[in-house]
Amino acid sequence: MKKAGTVLRSEGNRRKFLQHGVFAAGAAVGAGLMPGSLAAKWQDDDGNEPITKGDIAILRFLNALEQVEADLWLQYSELGGTQDNEVSGVNGGNPLYTAALQILDGDMAQYIHDNTDDELSHAAFLKAYLESKGSEGVDLSSFKILPSSKATGARDLGRLTNLTQLTIDTSFWSRYRSITNPDFDPNAPFVQAVPSLNRGQHTAIPRTDMDTANSTITNNNPASISTHLQAIAFTAGFHFAFIEQGGTSLYPTLAQKVTNLEVLRVLLSIGPSETMHFQTWQDKAGNALPLTDVDTGFPGSTGASVTFTNLAAAQGETDPESLNGDTLQANLIMPEPTHFLKDSFPPVAIIRPTSTKNSGAVAAVVGFVNDGLFIDPKTGKNSPIVHKLMNLAEAADDAKRSI
Repeated sequence: MKKAGTVLRSEGNRRKFLQHGVFAAGAAVGAGLMPGSLAAKWQDDDGNEPITKGDIAILRFLNALEQVEADLWLQYSELGGTQDNEVSGVNGGNPLYTAALQILDGDMAQYIHDNTDDELSHAAFLKAYLESKGSEGVDLSSFKILPSSKATGARDLGRLTNLTQLTIDTSFWSRYRSITNPDFDPNAPFVQAVPSLNRGQHTAIPRTDMDTANSTITNNNPASISTHLQAIAFTAGFHFAFIEQGGTSLYPTLAQKVTNLEVLRVLLSIGPSETMHFQTWQDKAGNALPLTDVDTGFPGSTGASVTFTNLAAAQGETDPESLNGDTLQANLIMPEPTHFLKDSFPPVAIIRPTSTKNSGAVAAVVGFVNDGLFIDPKTGKNSPIVHKLMNLAEAADDAKRSI
């Protein structure tokens, strides 16, 4: 496969990708330009290195991406989160979907609520911080054109993201359980925890009340929840972890490009909260029950088939450790020590990847596109937000530490 940077230099190919395209999550794209109206630097009050144009580009991209995350988490919270006044817009929730999520953990509603609150705070803080430095936050309101769920609990308004046609990369599961590192071992395989989620298009929320039909709430008995609704909830569980593992890598990747110490502090302070989210969600996703479901006969059905297996009984660690990225045992949620920087160094437990190629801003956008987050169900193509995010991502990846 050609490098994405080469492929996207053709205007026709770039346009095709922005509408339909799928590239490897680590694809790299040539750097873009910041708007000419932005000043080159802002002086820091503490005498540190001034805030550079690259720092602002990084902050603007993160502000935009956190809005995307807040949008998708609000949808999850409206349907499956704790319903209170702390997270605005809740509408009573969807009790049956919430019950299905609680098969993964009894506290899922609270965790969803709190993850949503965190992402909203990230987006609001980054906007305010940019404005305090004489720049502007990113306004994505014009891209809220994707439809909402019609199920009980969902608000009827425009969205940035679509949670009903997802193709979820679950290779993060084996990556964090492996001694190999995508930055250091570029050809190392990482198997999918749920291979069928990485094929076809799957919904992670009920689209209408038809998706929750034939389910009841009976003393937390999973048997009272239909196989179809369980599949939707388990899909959501793995999607939660997929989204948050991306932020876990993105912040330390971009931090390496920052010049100003205060901006560095911002990234180093927000980034670990994404890691806390990821750690929580991969633990809960591992509680999915074995089942198979085919998405047919419901409004919006895609025909996709999904099979969940008992990951508690999956391949564990071996001695010597496997180089095949096939360790899947559910309770191995701590990052396995992995190769890093040099062959002469011993394996070390780290966040991975942290390279621009594999986990920079463009890679993050490509990952979201491949995930199906921006598919417009009316056209089957990506919404125009991808153009905006890609331009911001290219500028962020082009930033260089200038100390």
